[in-house]
Order: sequence, then structure tokens, then C-alpha cells
Amino acid sequence: MIPREHDGLRIDRALTLLFPDQSRSALARLIENGHVRLDTNEVRKTSHRVSAGQRVDLDVPPAAPSEIVSQDLPLTILFEDDDLVVIDKPAGLVVHPAAGHADRTLVNALLFHIRDLSGVGGEVRPGIVHRLDKDTSGVMVIAKNDDAHRKLTAAWNTDRVRKEYLALVYGAPDPPRGTVDAPIGRDPRDRKKMAVVQGGRRAITDYETVERLRYVSVVRCSLRTGRTHQIRVHMKKLGHPIVGDPLYSGPQWRGIPDKKVQKVLASIERQMLHAERLVVGDRVFVAPLPEDFARVVMEMRG
Repeated sequence: MIPREHDGLRIDRALTLLFPDQSRSALARLIENGHVRLDTNEVRKTSHRVSAGQRVDLDVPPAAPSEIVSQDLPLTILFEDDDLVVIDKPAGLVVHPAAGHADRTLVNALLFHIRDLSGVGGEVRPGIVHRLDKDTSGVMVIAKNDDAHRKLTAAWNTDRVRKEYLALVYGAPDPPRGTVDAPIGRDPRDRKKMAVVQGGRRAITDYETVERLRYVSVVRCSLRTGRTHQIRVHMKKLGHPIVGDPLYSGPQWRGIPDKKVQKVLASIERQMLHAERLVVGDRVFVAPLPEDFARVVMEMRG
């Protein structure tokens, strides 16, 4: 029954309050797929307004088996319990199957290694809470059941979760630490890219120079928001794009006069961005610097 205090609310908002064990996105899918009735009338629009006293019937179908195949791919698991699995994602691994990447993704590997996944998101599949770009390495957390997925999603862009990355950038940021607060949206000139644009979604990145090397610097970036390509776009905005980033920096090493440095930087095959640390509540998960990143830093020190 719709209580008086929910009178006039959108149905997706009202159901979120009435059924807190279901996520708003999951409820939206149930509405759109015809699984919600008001006074025996089927409702398929999430924008439908409810009235106090209406009877609500919610039909939650069982989770469907995933159509994604499990594959025995190497997977470095940093932590696992009944609710979470935390992995160290290697560079080059795509998170989800998509056009051009039908299989051999992180999801395929998780379905093989983690046997007790439940119906997160409407099918039996891993509860991907966040993503890393294909060529970004480091810590990722995956929910193993619906309750853990909802709790992580609710906490994700709050101060209960802290995400820290290491980036190798061109030049030396001045000042060496600071904050970039600049909205991010789709680049109007290139739809494959993101950019700092007026009217974009607010994005905030705190940065701190960890080590200044020859022509490049290691910078720690902490995210207060989670926009697509946020660190890559903000470092470019700062004037210090990430080394090896094909979208936002390109082969800037060509302008460096030192031929040895040129050779080192030219050998890099992906953006030098690594999700080093993830703090969830009182738990801290750390992924060590991968070999390719560590090698470049050592050579630049020389």
C-alpha cells in the first residue's frame, strides 16, 4: 500500500522507499519489464506518479542464468569473503564483454573462479560496482551477492570509499599538490573522448606529486567523484597528461631532447595509470605496482 507520505512520488522512487532491499536500477528494470502493478493495473513507466492508498504488487522473477561463458583466465585475487572479491586487474583486460571483446574479459574469468555468485543485476553474474579502463591496472572490488552490491553502490561516491591511483605524467605539476575541480562530459569534437566541458558532471580530483623524475613525475591521484576517464582528463587539463595515454597525450616523448629518455617512453604500450589503493570503510586493499610501470620508473631514475 502506498502510504500518505509517498503520495505524488515517481513510482521508481516510491518503490525504492518501500522495498529498500532492491536497488533503484533493479526496480526500474522490473517496472519497464511489466513486473509492477498498481491496483491490478500494470505500470511500465518509471515516471508514473503514485497516489496514497494504491495497492502495489511487485513480482521479482528468479535470476536468469548468465549467457556469458566462464573461462579459466589468470586472476590475481587480493581478498575474498562471503560478500566481496577484490582483484588486481592487469592492464589489457577488458571488464565486460562488448563489441570487439566478446570473451576473455574479467567477467568471463570471475564466472570461472567465483562459484557462489548470486543474481546481482537480474542475472547470475558478478556484481561489477566500478570499472577500470582496459589499459588501467590495479584494485577492483566485485560484489558476490545482491546485498553487498547494494551496500557498495550506495557507499561508492561517499567518504566511506577512497580510491587512490598512481599516474606517470609528463612534466612536473606546479604546485606539486592541489585539486582539480572541473566538470567532465563527452568531448563535442570527438565522441570517443571525454573533456572538461561547461555543463558536464562535476568531477573532483586531488593530486600530489610523489616523485619528480627526468621529464616526468609520479603523481598520486585521489578521486572524490567517479567520472569516465576522470584522472586522464584532469591531468591533461592540468597540463600534465599521462604518459602512454593514446587519447589524451599521444607521443609527447618525441619532443624530449634526451634520446635515452625517448627510448624508454616510446617503449610504453599503455597509459601509465594504476589503481593502487582502495579503502572501503575500515578495510584497505592495495595492489603492488605492476612490472611495466615499475620498470619505467626505475629506468627514469637512472
